[in-house]
Amino acid sequence: MRVITGSARGAKLEAPAGQNTRPTSDMAKEAIFSIIQFELEQAMVLDLFAGSGQLGIEALSRGAKFCVFVDSDRQAQEVIRKNLAATKLAPQSRVAAMEAGAYIVTCKDTFDIAFLDPPYQKQILENILPLVAARMNSGGAIICETDKMEKLPQQAGEFSIYREYRYGKAKITVYRKQTIEGE
Repeated sequence: MRVITGSARGAKLEAPAGQNTRPTSDMAKEAIFSIIQFELEQAMVLDLFAGSGQLGIEALSRGAKFCVFVDSDRQAQEVIRKNLAATKLAPQSRVAAMEAGAYIVTCKDTFDIAFLDPPYQKQILENILPLVAARMNSGGAIICETDKMEKLPQQAGEFSIYREYRYGKAKITVYRKQTIEGE
Protein backbone atom coordinates (compact mmCIF):
# COMPACT_ATOMS: atom_id res chain seq x y z
CA MET A 1 0.00 0.00 0.00
CA ARG A 2 1.41 3.37 -1.04
CA VAL A 3 0.30 7.00 -1.26
CA ILE A 4 -0.60 7.53 -4.92
CA THR A 5 0.15 11.24 -5.39
CA GLY A 6 0.71 14.57 -3.69
CA SER A 7 3.17 15.65 -1.01
CA ALA A 8 3.61 12.10 0.34
CA ARG A 9 3.63 10.41 -3.07
CA GLY A 10 5.19 6.95 -3.03
CA ALA A 11 5.28 6.66 0.78
CA LYS A 12 4.75 3.08 1.86
CA LEU A 13 1.90 2.61 4.34
CA GLU A 14 1.53 -0.14 6.91
CA ALA A 15 -1.73 -2.00 7.54
CA PRO A 16 -2.83 -3.54 10.83
CA ALA A 17 -2.12 -7.28 10.99
CA GLY A 18 -4.98 -9.76 10.90
CA GLN A 19 -8.34 -9.92 9.22
CA ASN A 20 -10.04 -6.98 10.98
CA THR A 21 -8.75 -4.43 8.48
CA ARG A 22 -9.36 -4.69 4.74
CA PRO A 23 -7.36 -2.04 2.85
CA THR A 24 -9.07 -0.32 -0.06
CA SER A 25 -7.78 -1.67 -3.39
CA ASP A 26 -5.59 0.62 -5.50
CA MET A 27 -8.22 0.57 -8.26
CA ALA A 28 -10.99 1.68 -5.88
CA LYS A 29 -8.72 4.30 -4.25
CA GLU A 30 -7.83 5.77 -7.66
CA ALA A 31 -11.52 5.93 -8.53
CA ILE A 32 -12.47 7.60 -5.24
CA PHE A 33 -9.86 10.30 -5.67
CA SER A 34 -10.82 10.87 -9.30
CA ILE A 35 -14.38 11.56 -8.11
CA ILE A 36 -13.33 14.17 -5.51
CA GLN A 37 -10.08 15.49 -7.00
CA PHE A 38 -11.34 19.08 -7.28
CA GLU A 39 -12.86 19.09 -3.79
CA LEU A 40 -9.74 18.21 -1.80
CA GLU A 41 -7.90 21.53 -1.60
CA GLN A 42 -8.22 22.82 1.99
CA ALA A 43 -10.99 20.29 2.78
CA MET A 44 -11.85 19.10 6.27
CA VAL A 45 -11.88 15.29 6.07
CA LEU A 46 -13.29 12.52 8.25
CA ASP A 47 -11.87 9.00 7.91
CA LEU A 48 -14.34 6.89 9.89
CA PHE A 49 -13.41 3.22 10.44
CA ALA A 50 -9.94 4.40 9.40
CA GLY A 51 -8.02 1.09 9.59
CA SER A 52 -4.57 2.01 8.22
CA GLY A 53 -5.66 5.59 7.54
CA GLN A 54 -4.83 5.28 3.86
CA LEU A 55 -7.85 7.24 2.55
CA GLY A 56 -7.39 10.18 4.93
CA ILE A 57 -3.63 10.19 4.34
CA GLU A 58 -4.17 10.21 0.57
CA ALA A 59 -6.56 13.17 1.01
CA LEU A 60 -4.00 15.07 3.11
CA SER A 61 -1.25 14.31 0.60
CA ARG A 62 -3.45 15.78 -2.14
CA GLY A 63 -4.09 19.07 -0.31
CA ALA A 64 -6.79 18.52 2.31
CA LYS A 65 -6.43 20.91 5.25
CA PHE A 66 -7.10 18.50 8.13
CA CYS A 67 -8.26 14.94 8.73
CA VAL A 68 -9.78 13.22 11.75
CA PHE A 69 -9.08 9.47 11.80
CA VAL A 70 -11.51 7.39 13.87
CA ASP A 71 -10.94 3.77 14.80
CA SER A 72 -11.72 1.80 17.96
CA ASP A 73 -9.00 -0.82 17.39
CA ARG A 74 -5.80 -0.05 19.31
CA GLN A 75 -3.57 -1.72 16.72
CA ALA A 76 -5.19 0.33 13.93
CA GLN A 77 -4.65 3.54 15.93
CA GLU A 78 -0.93 2.72 16.30
CA VAL A 79 -0.61 1.99 12.57
CA ILE A 80 -2.40 5.25 11.65
CA ARG A 81 0.00 7.21 13.89
CA LYS A 82 3.02 5.44 12.31
CA ASN A 83 1.71 6.14 8.81
CA LEU A 84 1.09 9.80 9.64
CA ALA A 85 4.63 10.14 11.04
CA ALA A 86 6.14 8.39 8.00
CA THR A 87 4.31 10.74 5.61
CA LYS A 88 4.98 13.83 7.81
CA LEU A 89 1.23 14.56 7.83
CA ALA A 90 0.66 14.17 11.60
CA PRO A 91 0.41 17.96 12.24
CA GLN A 92 -2.66 18.10 9.96
CA SER A 93 -4.52 15.32 11.73
CA ARG A 94 -6.07 13.92 14.87
CA VAL A 95 -6.60 10.26 15.75
CA ALA A 96 -9.78 9.63 17.73
CA ALA A 97 -9.52 6.36 19.63
CA MET A 98 -13.19 5.46 19.91
CA GLU A 99 -16.15 3.75 18.28
CA ALA A 100 -17.38 5.50 15.12
CA GLY A 101 -20.90 6.04 16.48
CA ALA A 102 -19.66 7.50 19.77
CA TYR A 103 -17.33 9.88 17.91
CA ILE A 104 -19.91 11.16 15.44
CA VAL A 105 -22.51 11.75 18.19
CA THR A 106 -20.08 13.80 20.31
CA CYS A 107 -17.99 15.63 17.69
CA LYS A 108 -18.44 19.34 17.07
CA ASP A 109 -16.50 19.47 13.79
CA THR A 110 -18.05 19.71 10.35
CA PHE A 111 -16.55 18.06 7.29
CA ASP A 112 -16.30 18.54 3.54
CA ILE A 113 -15.44 14.90 2.78
CA ALA A 114 -16.20 11.79 4.83
CA PHE A 115 -14.82 8.32 4.11
CA LEU A 116 -16.83 5.46 5.63
CA ASP A 117 -15.30 2.03 5.19
CA PRO A 118 -16.78 -0.20 7.93
CA PRO A 119 -16.43 -3.98 8.18
CA TYR A 120 -18.37 -5.58 5.34
CA GLN A 121 -21.84 -7.11 5.79
CA LYS A 122 -22.47 -5.73 9.30
CA GLN A 123 -25.20 -3.20 8.35
CA ILE A 124 -23.35 -0.52 10.33
CA LEU A 125 -23.92 2.30 7.86
CA GLU A 126 -27.71 2.46 8.16
CA ASN A 127 -27.41 4.03 11.63
CA ILE A 128 -24.16 5.97 11.09
CA LEU A 129 -24.98 7.65 7.76
CA PRO A 130 -27.63 10.10 9.08
CA LEU A 131 -25.30 11.08 11.94
CA VAL A 132 -22.45 11.73 9.53
CA ALA A 133 -24.75 13.68 7.19
CA ALA A 134 -25.61 16.01 10.10
CA ARG A 135 -21.87 16.84 10.49
CA MET A 136 -21.31 17.60 6.78
CA ASN A 137 -20.96 20.96 5.09
CA SER A 138 -23.65 21.45 2.45
CA GLY A 139 -21.36 20.98 -0.57
CA GLY A 140 -19.71 17.92 0.92
CA ALA A 141 -19.44 14.30 -0.14
CA ILE A 142 -19.88 11.14 1.90
CA ILE A 143 -18.04 8.23 0.32
CA CYS A 144 -18.87 4.71 1.50
CA GLU A 145 -17.04 1.52 0.64
CA THR A 146 -19.06 -1.66 1.13
CA ASP A 147 -19.38 -5.17 -0.22
CA LYS A 148 -20.85 -4.97 -3.74
CA MET A 149 -24.01 -6.78 -2.57
CA GLU A 150 -24.66 -4.57 0.45
CA LYS A 151 -27.73 -2.34 0.10
CA LEU A 152 -27.44 1.20 1.48
CA PRO A 153 -30.28 3.59 2.27
CA GLN A 154 -31.21 6.01 -0.53
CA GLN A 155 -31.28 8.95 1.92
CA ALA A 156 -29.03 9.98 4.80
CA GLY A 157 -30.38 13.14 6.37
CA GLU A 158 -30.33 15.76 3.61
CA PHE A 159 -27.90 13.67 1.58
CA SER A 160 -28.89 11.03 -0.96
CA ILE A 161 -27.11 8.60 -3.23
CA TYR A 162 -25.48 10.52 -6.06
CA ARG A 163 -23.61 7.65 -7.74
CA GLU A 164 -22.51 4.06 -7.20
CA TYR A 165 -19.44 2.36 -8.65
CA ARG A 166 -18.31 -1.28 -8.50
CA TYR A 167 -14.68 -2.40 -8.26
CA GLY A 168 -14.19 -6.14 -7.84
CA LYS A 169 -15.84 -7.15 -4.54
CA ALA A 170 -16.27 -3.52 -3.45
CA LYS A 171 -18.95 -0.94 -4.11
CA ILE A 172 -18.26 2.78 -3.74
CA THR A 173 -21.37 4.85 -2.96
CA VAL A 174 -21.21 8.63 -3.06
CA TYR A 175 -23.78 10.68 -1.17
CA ARG A 176 -24.29 14.38 -1.85
CA LYS A 177 -26.78 16.95 -0.64
CA GLN A 178 -29.46 17.34 -3.25
CA THR A 179 -30.29 20.90 -4.17
CA ILE A 180 -33.61 22.09 -5.49
CA GLU A 181 -33.61 23.73 -8.91
CA GLY A 182 -33.37 27.51 -8.64
CA GLU A 183 -31.52 27.55 -5.30
